Amino acid sequence: MNKTELATIVADKADISKEKASEVVTAITDEITAALAREESVSLIGFGSFVRRSRAARKGKNPQTGQEIDIAARKYLKNIGLN
Repeated sequence: MNKTELATIVADKADISKEKASEVVTAITDEITAALAREESVSLIGFGSFVRRSRAARKGKNPQTGQEIDIAARKYLKNIGLN
């Protein structure tokens, strides 16, 4: 399901226009994204809990050549469970 499909379902269930439902879905996803960018956890009862984590830089191997490579540090989202 994509954002447009979700907005259509919300519009039908809430008996509002698709445009208004799209605004609501966008507002929700924007706020979730902003909270995670601030490194806050997000918990939605019945859906899941998400937290932003960091992975340190490390050495790896290119699977095709076997050559050692550097893998950069990065941030990622982790689903820490269904509430």
